[in-house]
Amino acid sequence: MSFGVSPGEVVCLLGDNGAGKSTLVKIISGVHSPDRGRVLIEGVPVSHWNPKNSRRAGIETIFQDKALAPRQTVARNIFMGREILNGLGLISDRRQAAEAEVLLRRLGFTSKVLDVDSPIAGLSGGEQEGVAIARALHFKARLLILDEPTTALSLTQSQQVLELVFRARDEGVGIIFISHNITHAHSVGNRFLVLDRGEIVARFERDDIPYADLVRFMESAAAGGKSALSARMNRLGVEETG
Repeated sequence: MSFGVSPGEVVCLLGDNGAGKSTLVKIISGVHSPDRGRVLIEGVPVSHWNPKNSRRAGIETIFQDKALAPRQTVARNIFMGREILNGLGLISDRRQAAEAEVLLRRLGFTSKVLDVDSPIAGLSGGEQEGVAIARALHFKARLLILDEPTTALSLTQSQQVLELVFRARDEGVGIIFISHNITHAHSVGNRFLVLDRGEIVARFERDDIPYADLVRFMESAAAGGKSALSARMNRLGVEETG
């Protein structure tokens, strides 16, 4: 498979379980090295691809578990692993709290219940996802990868997360959005890539495929395999891509 993500663009990866979405994300984030092919940042091939170099390139990945410390505060979680230190080499909680406060307000966290000293364990699922996104944006993410960000969230919490995706996009961040929820994907995506067993089998621009057609296409992909995909693409006038 081959694809790119531009600044201020949301690319949705769609596909059933086993389609290869998680493996692809782990390659982009440096967890796995590609067996072949290349990773390019602004057209320049990169070497020695690993999580450290991926992060240095501005790629931030938020997996389903969000990698948050539930007993620590919001501020501590935002700076976890990249703490602000004072002149003695100790963590400066005051500076971290101040910067976290500015960041949360910028992203629209205006709840009186949520503040930078709130323990993560007391936050809703949507708020926890928001903290993870805030952490990525604070460290100047150029590409933000969201792996099933609205799974198990309520309608209100899901909407909060989608609004954060819009904010990140409007700030010029490129986003890879992975979801089984076609409604959420269609609401935020500029482009859709359909994966099946490690291949991109179809590409859609948002303006070219109505929501109902995308749903029917994904139902065919899940139910009938390659032959159903080809039949559905023919009916939609879509070229098959590898």
